[in-house]
Amino acid sequence: MGLMFGLWMLLLLLGMSVALTLGVASMVQLWADGTPMVVMAQRMTKSISDSFPLLAVPFFIFAGNLMNSGGVTERIFTFARVLVGHFRGGLGHVNVLASVIFSGMSGSALADAGGLGNMEIKAMRSAGYDAGFSGAVTVASCVIGPMIPPSIPMVLYGVLADVSIGRLFLGGVVPGLLTAGALMAMIAFISKKRDYPRDPVPTLGEVGRAFKRALLPIITPGIIIAGIAFGFFSPTEAAVVASLYALVLSMGVYREMTWRDLQRVVLETVRMTAMVCLIVATASVFAWILAANQAPMRLAGWLLTLSKDPLVLLLVINAAILIAGFFIEGLAIMILVVPALAPTLLAAGIDPVHFGVVFIFNLMIGLMTPPMGVGLFVVSGVSGIRLETLARASVPFLLPLAAVLLLLMFVPQLVTWLPDMVLGPQ
Repeated sequence: MGLMFGLWMLLLLLGMSVALTLGVASMVQLWADGTPMVVMAQRMTKSISDSFPLLAVPFFIFAGNLMNSGGVTERIFTFARVLVGHFRGGLGHVNVLASVIFSGMSGSALADAGGLGNMEIKAMRSAGYDAGFSGAVTVASCVIGPMIPPSIPMVLYGVLADVSIGRLFLGGVVPGLLTAGALMAMIAFISKKRDYPRDPVPTLGEVGRAFKRALLPIITPGIIIAGIAFGFFSPTEAAVVASLYALVLSMGVYREMTWRDLQRVVLETVRMTAMVCLIVATASVFAWILAANQAPMRLAGWLLTLSKDPLVLLLVINAAILIAGFFIEGLAIMILVVPALAPTLLAAGIDPVHFGVVFIFNLMIGLMTPPMGVGLFVVSGVSGIRLETLARASVPFLLPLAAVLLLLMFVPQLVTWLPDMVLGPQ
């Protein structure tokens, strides 16, 4: 497998897209092994056609795009501003709170960064915040997106590790709120040092009007979580419900989306879904070759020789994932690593839901670490802020995120408490 890994890393260093690097490296390895090329086509097709839970991905992407285009994000931002805009560095706190609310609708970090990001950064810069800080807060807050349900990465992890997606959704709620609190603490510290502005204290009337305008979007997470918890629908069906609800809000209630806008949203959803599916398909072939060569068994044996202590294993694995996130797209890491690690974690007594939430949070930190920080590229693209400026300004926000990551590893009950309380112990 040295040929496959060597070619893969070389193509990554040359700047080829992750999906193509995985596909080309897999194809060359199959050719070198004398395997018919038709096997690659079969494995790619099977990986994206044989899984019912994967249907949730395009629907959650569709829901997020509808929210961004149908007047929902502006209502969320206004409501968050009324609630926390009067604190020191208020618009930074608004940025985080808006991400918390939007997280319960889109399930995607990049939908958050691309949708709310432009509006948030414009408002912050107009109020006197410097460009780097405005962009860095936006990148850091989009990490919350896949933590608070629904979550596209959690759907994919649940499929790969054969773990309850409903438990993963519930397990991400407390970590998502902890992340928001940690980021707001850092924003308060920086804002006090730099004397950033704050909004006037709102009146009760202003709060009431903002709440009324944002009420229907705000209850979206409750509909999804309650529906899954009480068995009204599966996580995949929840994605369809979220899409229909977003469509009704955008076109029927707010009437801020035209049929032409809907066509554009559908095409954008198809484009984003195709990108995700291509990575899933090519990475699944790569992972299949690894499995055929017993790489997961070798990895499991090697990890267990390091230590059988679950906490030590968690620290070692997460350190490796954190480093890998600097250079490799998170979805590719997930598809390659999770099938190999899942049996090892079970053997070591690590709760798969606990590890899944920690693993996904770790991958989300990679969104803001160059050179592969996709979140940095998205925010730079929508705001016009130089990538170098954005990367430098984001460094302080890695500290609270690293602190939350360690806390989640050392205190698994922060993840498992809510799923156990709502759905019962596993």
